Amino acid sequence: MKVLRVFDIVLKNGRIVDGTGSPWFYGDIGITEDRIQYIGKIASEHGHTVYDVSGHYISPGFIDMHSHSDLYILEQPYLSAKVRQGITTELLGQDGIAATPLPKQYVTDWKGNLAGLDGEPNIEWDWTDVKSYLERIEQVMPSHNLAFLVPHGNIRMEAMGLEGRAATPQEIAAMKQLLRTALEQGACGISSGLIYYPCVFADTNELTALCEVAAEYGVPFVVHQRSEGDEIVESMMELINIAEHTKAHLHFSHFKVCGEKNWNKTAIVLKKIDEARTKGIEITFDQYPYTAGSTMLSAILPPWVHEGGTSSMLNRLKDKSARERIKKEMAEGFSGWDSIAAWATWKGIYITSVKTAANQDCIGKHIEEISQLRNVSDPADMALRLIEEEENAVGMIDFVMDESSIGHIMNHPVGTICTDGLLGGKPHPRAYGAFPRILAKYVRNDQVIGLEQAIRRMTSQPARIIGCSDRGVIREGLKADLVVFSLDGVQDTATFEDSRQAPMGIDYVIINGEVVVEGDAEVHVPAGKVIRRTYYTQC
Repeated sequence: MKVLRVFDIVLKNGRIVDGTGSPWFYGDIGITEDRIQYIGKIASEHGHTVYDVSGHYISPGFIDMHSHSDLYILEQPYLSAKVRQGITTELLGQDGIAATPLPKQYVTDWKGNLAGLDGEPNIEWDWTDVKSYLERIEQVMPSHNLAFLVPHGNIRMEAMGLEGRAATPQEIAAMKQLLRTALEQGACGISSGLIYYPCVFADTNELTALCEVAAEYGVPFVVHQRSEGDEIVESMMELINIAEHTKAHLHFSHFKVCGEKNWNKTAIVLKKIDEARTKGIEITFDQYPYTAGSTMLSAILPPWVHEGGTSSMLNRLKDKSARERIKKEMAEGFSGWDSIAAWATWKGIYITSVKTAANQDCIGKHIEEISQLRNVSDPADMALRLIEEEENAVGMIDFVMDESSIGHIMNHPVGTICTDGLLGGKPHPRAYGAFPRILAKYVRNDQVIGLEQAIRRMTSQPARIIGCSDRGVIREGLKADLVVFSLDGVQDTATFEDSRQAPMGIDYVIINGEVVVEGDAEVHVPAGKVIRRTYYTQC
């Protein structure tokens, strides 16, 4: 007698885009527990729950290669902003400054350092290392998957405190060991943010040493480089030379060219990547599809202002002579440091989040507008005043990029996609719409990139980079992280004016075999997993 095999979920009549870049094909997918069990033709009676997805595409779940949900995930296990746009896995620990490792004596200062970037959700800071932090995420039972990078700034702080200087050989050796420990606890790479405190004080020797460890473990060095505009070529070459010397995998965070006078460098920087890869250096990058960036407002300050931590920075803002020097350097920039204020102007920097009630009316306004509202004659003074009043817990959006440059970068085959989404206040629309925007604007409307290649950049390419071998491709036996969408109907609806808006056309999101989005309905189930990487090194 023939035994009837019944799958938990069957997706019928879909156009399957498998994540490899191969052309889509028609098929049904049978899911049992957390795995794809069968791809082919499946009769409806073989499914406990059957979804007819005729006219829709089925792709692997999207992987957000640069995210800032590190703290909010502990408060909101179902992150609607991410899950509703088809993101099934996020990569935390970005820009070299993140939640952990975190020695107890630095918690207060580190909260202040992260406030403008990762927000100030109402959570208990009760972890110290990667192991305890990942366990803390598991305790809240998230709805999507989380992976983690070791933040350079955190291990630097653990090795040498918050001093703004080059590390000694002994301190570098300590950082290397701390990095090894964090990787062994499950992290899947290392990040640095060379415009952020304290990573900004690292010299080439320090970065080279850390990349030696990344090469030992075969993990990416994920980096916000020193310059994304005026000195972007020189900045890239520092890192490319390090990667060539150490054989580390170099991955550029939110790759872009900033400042109108620099947009013509786009072809040059892409050529640098191609030349390096021709020499055998592995280089990849991630990108978000918008002409504005977003970070903490204090990123407009020169590096020396941040030395010693948040309290020291705030004290410098009170000093009249230091304040005048800061304003001059913000206006002009200097060699080795990019001035975001000079690129964007005060009309191009908008406030996205604050923590005090007194400045809530600043959210959504640009600095020049706020200075007029407050009767402050110099917008630079207004910006410094906001940082001071908010004790660094203030976020911004800065308009510094060009649409043509974005399209050229998106066409490069080593790219991946990210949100770089800050979640506090009135966030950048990328937090809610980056992935649907790729499909709607760049695939369907403008035809900048083909569907299969766009999906590859969202799925199998990032999965490979972070060593996630059981996701990112639709294959029998792999994890059932899937997105069902209508290419005709998909649309990002989040705007700079109204950013907290879910996209349209993402009809089903399945994570580890469980449906977490069904049409407009959010299904709040603890479907997510912490993804820990396992290593087989000689160390």
